[in-house]
Amino acid sequence: MSYKNVIQTIHKKFTEAVVNECENKGQREISLAKSQFYETMRVLQENTDLPYDLLIDILGIDYTPRTPRFDLVYILLSTKDFSRLIVRLKAEEGEEIPSVSSIWHSADWAEREVYDLMGIPFSDHPDLKRILTWKNFEGHPLRKDFPLEGKDFDKPFDPETIEDYT
Repeated sequence: MSYKNVIQTIHKKFTEAVVNECENKGQREISLAKSQFYETMRVLQENTDLPYDLLIDILGIDYTPRTPRFDLVYILLSTKDFSRLIVRLKAEEGEEIPSVSSIWHSADWAEREVYDLMGIPFSDHPDLKRILTWKNFEGHPLRKDFPLEGKDFDKPFDPETIEDYT
């Protein structure tokens, strides 16, 4: 399906959903409004004209000091014609983003990674908890304001202070 048809199909269902669109060197990209984000993502997956049936990854980008601070980038793939679509969503710090794990099951772990490393919470996620750092870890290591040396870098490592998930 052509990129223009993708945009037209979205506009038919949600007139205000697409905030920005571009195509650069064959990469299709759209930015969505948060108010219609979840519904638009569901259409992208379920509509037979928009066969984006595979969520490859979700990325969080910290644009400090810009407001809104974060961009969420969803990389979608159509297994029918192998076309990709990049979907962007802007998010403020502490703002909950609707989880798409009920649409694509692969979003479960990706959203947990973004939550753990960037601190972006997802509403209606089935099991939103840290996945790469330990339970009582303070901070989010991929944020630009996280210290390069890490927290408590001057203290010796003590494995007894790490709380187990079980």
